[in-house]
Amino acid sequence: MKITSLNSNPYRDDEAFDQQFSLRIQKLSKIHWSPLKIIKTAATFLAPQSGSRVIDIGSGVGKFCIAAAHYCPHAEFYGIEQRKNLYQTSKRLKILSGLNNVHFTHGDFTEINLKDYDGIYFFNSFAENLSSNGRIDNSIQYSPSLYNYYANYLYKILEEKPIGTRLVTYHVDENEIPASYRLTDSSFDQKLKLLIKH
Repeated sequence: MKITSLNSNPYRDDEAFDQQFSLRIQKLSKIHWSPLKIIKTAATFLAPQSGSRVIDIGSGVGKFCIAAAHYCPHAEFYGIEQRKNLYQTSKRLKILSGLNNVHFTHGDFTEINLKDYDGIYFFNSFAENLSSNGRIDNSIQYSPSLYNYYANYLYKILEEKPIGTRLVTYHVDENEIPASYRLTDSSFDQKLKLLIKH
């Protein structure tokens, strides 16, 4: 996937940011990657202090992590992505951005230790398992049983996180989040939810 060099201000709007990607990725962006306004709101909430460690589950081409790292230079942002081509795109974008507080890993989120992070960003990356409409590609397996497996795994991990853990969800059903997470704010037509574990 081709990535062009960063323009003078790729963070001014989504069109400017997405121009760094191939035309195919640009077309997918509105469905699969968060808008910059969402990212700025989420990142500011997830990284309230210096040294905060935030992970994006299903980081795709790295848009959330790169923009979040730009908006919150005092924090570290991590992305985990199972598609190798998208992971490689995010790595190239990191180099172009010049940011040192962003990190990407290729793999399944169930293979990493989520205990290492203070904040979690989740833009329902499991939903592709429920509908063939709008899928990124056919490079991975899809099935409703996989959706249930991932959703249950994340639910369990969230339950085990310590009090004070910050969580931001985008396009996620409230039933998929443990009741111990209290809603502090919601915006963007209730699609973006900011939660803290109590």
